[in-house]
Amino acid sequence: MFIYNKNIELEDLGDGVKRKILAHSDNIMTVEVHFDEGAIGALHSHPHEQITYVLSGEFEFTIGDESRIVKAGDTLYKNPDIVHGCTCLKAGVLLDNFTPMRKDFLS
Repeated sequence: MFIYNKNIELEDLGDGVKRKILAHSDNIMTVEVHFDEGAIGALHSHPHEQITYVLSGEFEFTIGDESRIVKAGDTLYKNPDIVHGCTCLKAGVLLDNFTPMRKDFLS
């Protein structure tokens, strides 16, 4: 299967955050998330494993009780059920991979 980013519309989640669900199966999902400067990914948790790759921008991420600044080229791993979130310091894009896929993103 081939998926062309240009053919996928951004979904506006509000408050300076937009996303594109690029691909998914029952076992995995890849999502591109766009943040305006100052936008917040509120602290939350979910039962999925998650790997985030920073495509562009700069973010302050909190994972559990640790906070760090990450930039383009950095990668984060989040265990299932760990509380995590971010603040966008410079407008940017994240590439999130979830396993299993996020059914809640499709509803």
